[in-house]
Amino acid sequence: MFRRSWNRFCAGEEKRVGTRTVFVGNHPISETEAYIAQRFCDNRIVSSKYTLWNFLPKNLFEQFRRIANFYFLIIFLVQVTVDTPTSPVTSGLPLFFVITVTAIKQGYEDWLRHRADNEVNKSTVNIIENAKRVKKECEKIKVGDVVEVQADETFPCDLILLSSCTSDGTCYVTTASLDGESNCKTHYAVRDTIALCTAESIDTLRAAIECEQPQPDLYKFVGRINIYSNSLEAVARSLGPENLLLKGATLKSTRKIYGVAVYTGMETKMALNYQGKSQKRSAVEKSINTFLIVYLFILLTKAAVCTTLKYVWQSYPYNDEPWYNQKTQKERETLKVLKMFTDFLSFMVLFNFIIPVSMYVTVEMQKFLGSFFISWDKDFYDEEIKEGALVNTSDLNEELGQVDYVFTDKTGTLTENSMEFIECCIDGHKYNGVTEEVDGLSRTDGPLTHFDKADKNKEELFLRALCLCHTVEIKTNDAVDGATESTELTYVSSSPDEIALVKGAKKYGFTFLGTRNDCMRVENQRKEIEEYELLHTLNFDPVRRRMSVIVKDQKGDIYLFCKGADSAIFPRIQIPEPESTKLRNAIDSTKQHVERSAMNGYRTLGVAFKNIAPDDYERINRQLIEAKMALQDREEKMEEVLDDIETNMNLIGATAVEDKLQDQAAETIEALHAAGLKVWVLTGDKMETAKSTCYACRLFQTSTELLELTTKTIKECERKDRLHELLIEYRKKLLREFPKSTKRNCKKRAWTDQEYGLIIDGATLSLILNSSQECGSSNYKSIFLQICMKCTAVLCCRMAPLQKAQIVRMVKNLKGSPITLSIGDGANDVSMILESHVGIGIKGKEGRQAARNSDYSVPKFKHLKKLLLAHGHLYYVRIAHLVQYFFYKNLCFILPQFLYQFFCGFSQQVYGNWTFGTIVFTVLVFTVTLKLALDTRFWTWINHFVIWGSLAFYVFFSFFWGGIIWPFLKQQRMYFVFAQMLSSVSTWLAIVFLIFISLFPEILLIVLKTVRRRSARNLNLELPMLLSYKHIDSGYS
Repeated sequence: MFRRSWNRFCAGEEKRVGTRTVFVGNHPISETEAYIAQRFCDNRIVSSKYTLWNFLPKNLFEQFRRIANFYFLIIFLVQVTVDTPTSPVTSGLPLFFVITVTAIKQGYEDWLRHRADNEVNKSTVNIIENAKRVKKECEKIKVGDVVEVQADETFPCDLILLSSCTSDGTCYVTTASLDGESNCKTHYAVRDTIALCTAESIDTLRAAIECEQPQPDLYKFVGRINIYSNSLEAVARSLGPENLLLKGATLKSTRKIYGVAVYTGMETKMALNYQGKSQKRSAVEKSINTFLIVYLFILLTKAAVCTTLKYVWQSYPYNDEPWYNQKTQKERETLKVLKMFTDFLSFMVLFNFIIPVSMYVTVEMQKFLGSFFISWDKDFYDEEIKEGALVNTSDLNEELGQVDYVFTDKTGTLTENSMEFIECCIDGHKYNGVTEEVDGLSRTDGPLTHFDKADKNKEELFLRALCLCHTVEIKTNDAVDGATESTELTYVSSSPDEIALVKGAKKYGFTFLGTRNDCMRVENQRKEIEEYELLHTLNFDPVRRRMSVIVKDQKGDIYLFCKGADSAIFPRIQIPEPESTKLRNAIDSTKQHVERSAMNGYRTLGVAFKNIAPDDYERINRQLIEAKMALQDREEKMEEVLDDIETNMNLIGATAVEDKLQDQAAETIEALHAAGLKVWVLTGDKMETAKSTCYACRLFQTSTELLELTTKTIKECERKDRLHELLIEYRKKLLREFPKSTKRNCKKRAWTDQEYGLIIDGATLSLILNSSQECGSSNYKSIFLQICMKCTAVLCCRMAPLQKAQIVRMVKNLKGSPITLSIGDGANDVSMILESHVGIGIKGKEGRQAARNSDYSVPKFKHLKKLLLAHGHLYYVRIAHLVQYFFYKNLCFILPQFLYQFFCGFSQQVYGNWTFGTIVFTVLVFTVTLKLALDTRFWTWINHFVIWGSLAFYVFFSFFWGGIIWPFLKQQRMYFVFAQMLSSVSTWLAIVFLIFISLFPEILLIVLKTVRRRSARNLNLELPMLLSYKHIDSGYS
């Protein structure tokens, strides 16, 4: 809301929709035309929440939205306006303290945000004006300004790259501050501006950029640049994400670049991603509000009872106006209804401390300080990345101990996401080789091991495809200019799969040497350098699940090389003629190889190619340029063109890459199962690969009977009918096995029951979730949920990110509202992390998007075991005791006051004065404090200091307060009362006896529990070693 208001204030064209036009350097296209400067948002970053003038009203409004704070404000106003038995100070002072402490905390945090904003806004940048470099403050950058950025500097706004110090107009950028990816990414300038690499030449550029309005997607940008020459003939070039340099990213391995500002300030993609996640509230916090409502009802009941009994008592004349307390004339003339209402309010004030005003602050402090135990835990420290656990929110600490369902990604979460090329299949023939690692590079150790052998030309074509079909860049580790091919090369890519494939080709003798002037260079097995002109790169996207390149060799032949998921490649293979038996056998053998590799747990990709005739390329090139130049619906148009290009291809082979299981992943899942948690795996991988991983990590046991709801088990024809049959069949089977079982008899069944696991893919899930509109299929979802609840584990494969979130939401809405937890490491896991009650991010190799959007982040999946079963359990125990103790304490202090009204004629007197009240109050203080000592499980010096120090302070303060005549008090009711009280033996006996009687039930319960625990320990029961006991107390039904 604040950002929208800010944008409305600073943006001059509120009605702008669709696209914006930016003039490079804010120069007019023609000197004869009048130039009207456009108004855009300035480059100030505002991440703060308050300003000096709105801090007080805004902060007070937010604090009084809490039930307890608003309640005590009402009580304070009643005490001020109505004659009540207690002073307004008794509720006003605690409320003022709580509000002040919270305001100071929030104000300090916002001041830190203001300071951070000023550091960014006041930093100096270089702007090109009138062919000169001018230093300005960052906040003074305007849209259209040409900015010069030096090496290792961060980009001050979103820029379109115009030129760099390199001859090909490229630069390297790291986006760790945006998405956590530390890999260098390559960005490009359009070919018409790469020569403008000085301040004088860049100032001569006359161009206009048309692009989309600001939107938060970091990986999407649509635009075009129109470059005008002296003849005013515009040359149009398309612009995409590869041309956009984002604010917050850092320039690396490039001396300097020139870029034009297109988005500034709060319209940059980084600022648009500031929008907070939806506020998650823990179950304990919700129960606190329930407690408050219950205790508020108790308060109203007490006030109503006392008000009623007061007027019953005063129905007798001698009780209504005794001789020692005569009414005034004004009191006699007051309406009885009004008097009853004021008495009711007075009783509410008298009993108001049943609602704990300081509980919210105490709970927040407990959560905040308790979160440091996670950050300080050395078991969470990972030597590989040199990082430990991170707590992004402390509001959900206790929620970690109540999780019922765990939803986990596979790649990078259960596995390492460290890819290693294992084997390949070329033209139906299987190849694998033994490699030796030397200084991080792979080389062939002897001849290739193969089963039969493909044609030599097919082998080389396959390896060329691996060397050409990728987005890998070369980082040269040699500082000497003019590095040769012998220089040590480091492969850089945002995808570890691609690096593994390029290294796999290197293992077989084909080495990718990098791209120079749009030419990809490859060293073949004969040590010859082959050059291919890169015509187009058709990038990977999760919908197509493949990527392609179009290249031209030195002979002028044009090829399309494509790699992707087997389900995205095989349907696009050219169907061989019936008489082409050899070709059909090769395709069938490759499919079998892919299935076997997937069953072994490997990640597989299909590789294909096709020749493109020059005439066809002219058509393809024209279509691609038209689609890339579109400002509206560019993605849809590109999808249509790519769908037409990537057809009728020839299959070359397939690859198998291993993603190793993470350390202790299997032990962690077993521990979660033993604790009663259900684990679901949600992955985009194919079923065979995911199933193999689930067996390896012991999600599925060898004895587990798997129920499949996939496209393989559901025939293409009449899929709805077959799906309905399977759902009914599986439900009947599980209901026969588990007839309406409960947790009570679950222990008895756990030793003998058959385990069931469910496997479902994305296509079948779509049928189930989207079937509610059809009357005959309206119960698909409910039947599916019944099946899931009866299974010990569930595997969902071929899942899109949105489907992952749908699965989590579906389980969240189950009867009983189970607590859900999602854990993942990639950007495709963010949706389910945000959807679940608790989101855990893995600091993995797919970037830090998941970690940045999570509530907690840990280096490895194995850390989930201690996070939930140790920290989560203890957090829940602590917060539960704290909340219950608060309400117990307040109830103890209010109950005697309520009972005292029966002895004072419901006159709203306070028992706290003089000897009787002091005795009662002393008994209460010692009782509730010793109750806390009895509930303490582990004693430290802090416990001793707080508990015994509190009692000592009470005694000291009572002596001090009653031993001095205070000049600012009108009445000295407590003067020397405490000292006189303790001089009486009967008082001592009464205090000790009352404390003992109050705590006797608690002491008796502790003794009985201790005796029972010791007797159980003496039985020395041992579980059979050969039987699995992981289901005990699991609650599976």
